[in-house]
Amino acid sequence: MADNGCGFPAPGLHSFLFKPIATVGGFEFNKVMLLALLTSLLVVGFFWAAFGKAKVVPGKLQMIGEAGYDFVRRGIVYETIGKREGEKYVPLMVSIFFFVWIMNIWSVVPLAQFPVASIFAYPVVLALIVYVLWVSLTFKRHGFVGGWRNITGYDPTLGPIKWLVSFIEFFSNLLVRPFTHAVRLFANMFAGHLMLVMFTVASWYLLNSWLIPAAGVSFVMTMGMILFELFVQAVQAYVFVLLACSYIQGALAEHH
Repeated sequence: MADNGCGFPAPGLHSFLFKPIATVGGFEFNKVMLLALLTSLLVVGFFWAAFGKAKVVPGKLQMIGEAGYDFVRRGIVYETIGKREGEKYVPLMVSIFFFVWIMNIWSVVPLAQFPVASIFAYPVVLALIVYVLWVSLTFKRHGFVGGWRNITGYDPTLGPIKWLVSFIEFFSNLLVRPFTHAVRLFANMFAGHLMLVMFTVASWYLLNSWLIPAAGVSFVMTMGMILFELFVQAVQAYVFVLLACSYIQGALAEHH
């Protein structure tokens, strides 16, 4: 924490930097990487345990797994892409949803207390996976010429402005779309973590001063922020997958 001169250890960008836990062959492995690895193991382990030996009459773990799987399948994929076209993408979307959600939840878990998605590289990789899938599906479904028409929204009925519209659509879809897809998740988790750190540190700082009543107010704010973050974490996982499905739907549609 940085000291701003008054003794208060103000949070900042340093709150997102971690010393390496281990270094192997010049490769540094830090806390964020550990949390990302644990996220992968938790998601894979949970669904393996839930569906590895699936039964006609499901147990509690299988029921929870089915509820989560069905939520993404029916609530996001089917609603956006449709049942016939969307079924094949359900496993990927379920994986991304729970991976993003667990990455976010680490921010309120004791000892971990850090959302992995607040490090920009992780949302970028997920957005690139969706981006590559979207582009490849577009050209696979429509061919080379039709794929470019789909991406650029080329419409000869627009007359002289069709080229301007196509340029804007090209720039928006191929350049802006993957960036905003990643930034939306990153920015929300970054800002949320910064707010949590600020109120948590403020509570401790005020508790060790003569402003003890103010520490109580800050502590209540911290609890409120934690509850709000739990809501935002789930919403961000939902929005990320919803946008991914909408991109796939656009790739499969006849008109962009």
